[in-house]
Amino acid sequence: CFYNETVGFFYNNSRKELTTYWRTKDVLVVALGLTVSVIVLLTNLLVITAIIINRRFHYPIYYLLGNLAAADLFAGIAYMFLMFHTGPRTAELSLKTWFIRQSLLDTSLTASVVNLLAIAVERHQTVFTMQLHSKMSNQRVMILIFCIWVTALLLGLIPSYGWHCLCALEKCSSMAPLYSRSYLTFWAISNLVIFLIMVVVYTHIFIYVKRKMTRMSKHTSFHPRYKETMISLVKTVTIILSAFVICWTPGQVVLLLDGLGCKSCNVLAVEKYVLLLAEINSLINAIVYSYRDSEMRSTFRRILC
Repeated sequence: CFYNETVGFFYNNSRKELTTYWRTKDVLVVALGLTVSVIVLLTNLLVITAIIINRRFHYPIYYLLGNLAAADLFAGIAYMFLMFHTGPRTAELSLKTWFIRQSLLDTSLTASVVNLLAIAVERHQTVFTMQLHSKMSNQRVMILIFCIWVTALLLGLIPSYGWHCLCALEKCSSMAPLYSRSYLTFWAISNLVIFLIMVVVYTHIFIYVKRKMTRMSKHTSFHPRYKETMISLVKTVTIILSAFVICWTPGQVVLLLDGLGCKSCNVLAVEKYVLLLAEINSLINAIVYSYRDSEMRSTFRRILC
């Protein structure tokens, strides 16, 4: 095993460029990355604060949306840490610091994915029982949120505690030179499968809601406000899911190609761009909240004023 080697040793092994000076491209990437990270941190802090102070948001679905904002906040911190430890600084990192850098990114993505899956299940349950909010107790929601973060941490730390290539250089990936290609394959396929499951769940929900509302709208006893609120909430979480899939799927596909050892795929050429696209998703979620929910917008104004 090569535990005493430098990060540069593994980058050379994977033929990934490791610069020793700041290029214009590096400066622009870091400047843009830090700008996006700061905006992500501020906007998601605003969302979390709004959910905490407004009692109208004290329901399971909003707790889960708040936890998604927390995952986005964590993603902003992880990306900011990456920006401070990238470019020429990468060569100066110890193996431990390099693994921390990657684990932060992995954990934030896993937290977002598992949280979105929990939201999909919660919406499926409430919609099919014709409820606006789940009857799940606050204690159960907190346990669920705790389980989401435990799962995210475990999956994010797996490479640091064994699933790496420090003892098998021929298995090292190109994008993450200390990671085993088999881990990237497992991680990418797992996420893509979960994306597909969530798309199927929300498609099922939309078809059901459309049919149900068409039938129930014929009854005068059916409250139109309930209909509007339910459809609006379903649309909000669906937009969030769609943005997540659009922003993260390119990165997962690139990771999968790298994990499968595609020789003709120039994954390193698009690596920084797909990662930045994934980070922008953490900003999109906060924008969706304010655009889709009038109560959230008014709470934002109260906080800012």
